[in-house]
Amino acid sequence: MADVQLIVVGAGVIGLAVAREAAARGIETMVLEAAGVIGSETSSRNSEVIHAGIYYPPGSLKARHCVAGRKLLYKYAEERDLPFRRCGKLIVANSEQEDGVLRRLQARAEQNGLHGADALQYLDARQVAALEPQVRAQSGLFSPATGIVDSHALMLMLQGDAQHDGAQTVLRTHVARLVPGTPHCLAGTSDGDEWQLSADAVVVAAGLHSTQLMQQDAQLQALAPEIRYIKGNYFALSGKSPFCHLVYPVPSEQGLGVHATLDMGGCTRFGPDTEAVDAIDYQVNAARQAEFEASIRRYWPGLPDDRLMPAYAGIRPKLYAGGSEQDFLIQGPQEFGVDGLVFLHGIESPGLTASMSLAGAVCDRLSF
Repeated sequence: MADVQLIVVGAGVIGLAVAREAAARGIETMVLEAAGVIGSETSSRNSEVIHAGIYYPPGSLKARHCVAGRKLLYKYAEERDLPFRRCGKLIVANSEQEDGVLRRLQARAEQNGLHGADALQYLDARQVAALEPQVRAQSGLFSPATGIVDSHALMLMLQGDAQHDGAQTVLRTHVARLVPGTPHCLAGTSDGDEWQLSADAVVVAAGLHSTQLMQQDAQLQALAPEIRYIKGNYFALSGKSPFCHLVYPVPSEQGLGVHATLDMGGCTRFGPDTEAVDAIDYQVNAARQAEFEASIRRYWPGLPDDRLMPAYAGIRPKLYAGGSEQDFLIQGPQEFGVDGLVFLHGIESPGLTASMSLAGAVCDRLSF
């Protein structure tokens, strides 16, 4: 007999959403988290945006789970009185080439299911200025379905729901080894003490560390994907926000660009940029402020000097294959040849938005 039916490794937004979903289905669930608090890495060091589903290839896991997850997240936030705002997002272009990108994004969003009230609205320069007077742009796309959410409040609510249905969350507990089998066996340390547990099923939602538990087992190691760390710095704007909506430049191969987002208090922050790093380091690189200012002034030329302040930094787990960025990766029983084992890799943006949809998909793969 296993010690517990399901062990979830990682108490970020994905792990907590999986625990909530599993516990609601009557599955005995335990969440193991190495840090002393929940959601201390990728889940809380982001822009806290509820994405509409604009950027991702049609049919991809990112597109499908972003659109489905957005609907689930808005419904959950409304029902549970979570802090959120459906504030909308403006994507702006300042050249003919960038305008062509907007047109392609609009077509892609429609393919991803953004119709009716969620459909993107194409705006000319006059309409952009009417929507956001401080923004300079040749054209723009307005996404009414985009919003923001308090990610910390969301994770606390997910954890509370899971615990209400019997799940346990154990902090300061590092999982050092996973041996797949019937049952699966895990070992590690908790506050310096060694432990061992067995489980009928294991879900590894460890974010930046998703492949570490694959290294001691030859079968798992052979299936481990390539994960790269991409650091993003954020700078906060002192004083009153000039915007009512989120403002994004057109995306590039490096990411979504240095965009302006709002928090639940109405303050503005800019970021992230992109920097490949070899190790986890959350120190904001203040030397990048000049680059930020130049990027921001392309769409907000009125940015005053000395209004930006270093805020925080995050690191995204980018999944690569053949040198190209890849979709979310969910490896399960079909890939491993053993029941009750699921790994999630490369869950970066729009992972926060997609979390509740991904949780349902993961639980559907478990054999109970």
